[in-house]
Amino acid sequence: MPRTEQIAIQKHMTSDELKSRIKTLEKDTKILKRLYFIKYRYRGDSVEESSQQIGITRNEGYIWQRRWNEHGYEGLIPRYSGGRPMKLSPDEFDRMKDLLHQKTTWTTDEVRTMIHQEFGVEYTRKQIRIILKSLNMAYGKPFTHDYRRPIDAESILKKNFLI
Repeated sequence: MPRTEQIAIQKHMTSDELKSRIKTLEKDTKILKRLYFIKYRYRGDSVEESSQQIGITRNEGYIWQRRWNEHGYEGLIPRYSGGRPMKLSPDEFDRMKDLLHQKTTWTTDEVRTMIHQEFGVEYTRKQIRIILKSLNMAYGKPFTHDYRRPIDAESILKKNFLI
C-alpha cells in the first residue's frame, strides 16, 4: 500500500501561466520535461504517478519538486557544474597555444609528448583531440603505410594506365 505524500506542491504560478511557459519552451527539453512534471503535480497526481508519466525515477521527482517549492521556475533550470577543472593553468594553456602555433602540423602523440615535456601533465589522446578542437585546430587521424608499396608508386601507376 503506497504511503500518502508528505510534501505538498507549492503553486508559484497559475496553471495558465504554467501552460504558456510550456508552450514557449518547446525547444529546451530538460526544462520542458520538468514543467510537465509540475503540471501533473498541479493536476493532483502523486509524485510517483507524475514521475512515471514522464519517465523519471520517484527520487528525481522529489528532487524536482523540492527545487520547485524552494525556488519556483528558477529551481527547474539545470545547474551544470562545469566538469573537472583543467590540469593546465590559464597561463600554461596560453603558452601551450603559442607553442602549437609555432609548427604547422602536429600529430596527437606529438602534442601529448610536448605537453608532458613542457608542463609535466599527462593527457589521453582523446583529451588532446578535444583540446585541439576547442582551439579550432584541425587534426588528422593517422593512416597506416604499406611497407610493400614502392617509393615511386604514383609514377608506376601513371605508366600502367597510360599504356
